[in-house]
Amino acid sequence: MPRNCSERWMDGAVIPIRFDLDSCEGWGASQRPDVLIRLLGVSVRVRERVMSRSLPVTRTDHTAGGLRLLAGKCQDAAQVRRLLALACILEGWPRGEAAAQNGMDRQTLCDWVRRHDDAGVAGLKSQVGAGRARALTGAQMAELRALVIAGPDPDVHQVVRWRCVDLRAEVARRFAVTVHESTIGKWLNQLRLTRLQPRPFHPRKDAAAEQAFKRTSPAC
Repeated sequence: MPRNCSERWMDGAVIPIRFDLDSCEGWGASQRPDVLIRLLGVSVRVRERVMSRSLPVTRTDHTAGGLRLLAGKCQDAAQVRRLLALACILEGWPRGEAAAQNGMDRQTLCDWVRRHDDAGVAGLKSQVGAGRARALTGAQMAELRALVIAGPDPDVHQVVRWRCVDLRAEVARRFAVTVHESTIGKWLNQLRLTRLQPRPFHPRKDAAAEQAFKRTSPAC
């Protein structure tokens, strides 16, 4: 392969880059392609050497063995990996090897080391947000449970038994909260209530008249 100034290739590249020059005249000493390539290679090697160094840990509350002991007692798998990675750093491992050994990259390990320096071992826990606020308060959920157990009033609610769609409308009327029918079903499960209902009957049913009819009716 030609190795002159008019035809050069960048070694180590996935797709070689070819420099086709009519002439090398007019190029400064630091602008020549061969000089730029050598400088690029030196900068990459320097960066790899710097990134392979171990991270300094300013907080010395625990030794590497102490961190491994805490990792053995911890129930959080993510925190265990961070504790073990930090123990590797204290033992002098390069940051790349310590990160790869515990399933993370070097930048993530740097972030966890900084958090450990600020907050200690407690800072290595995963921070989970509180999530979305509940649509109904505890008192409103208790009122909803009592409403479901008592059953609907046919004159007011125009139904003889509760359905999720009916409860959805009642919740919107009482609490000004609009949710999906499936959410009503989830709330019923949380309240230990079932959506299965017995066979419906007429609200003006007369039990005494029914028994009298059964006694006076001729047998088939």
